[in-house]
Amino acid sequence: MAGGGSPTQNGDKSVAVTVRLQSVGDADQPTLANYSQASLAQGLAYIDFGFLEPGVIGAVAQRAQRGETVPTQLVGTRAVRVALPFDTVLRLHQQLQQIVGSLQPLKSKLS
Repeated sequence: MAGGGSPTQNGDKSVAVTVRLQSVGDADQPTLANYSQASLAQGLAYIDFGFLEPGVIGAVAQRAQRGETVPTQLVGTRAVRVALPFDTVLRLHQQLQQIVGSLQPLKSKLS
């Protein structure tokens, strides 16, 4: 299934299909994530999105800059785990590349 109007392969031709996702429960509320981790297992890519307190991140960075010991483990809150088949991972990668590419002019303006 295509995501966000992306073309899907149907034999030798591509077909663009617009997909509209409807929210269930409180799924329409955005979740802030400042940490992500990806892994592969059982033929799926698992992507965990989580939240680490910004103060903790800053404190660890400061300790590292001063050459002090840093914790070997931080505890945060997992916001969501997404399991994706590999073809969906490839489509997500393409979509993220487009987003990052569109951010480059914005980054140049801010510099």
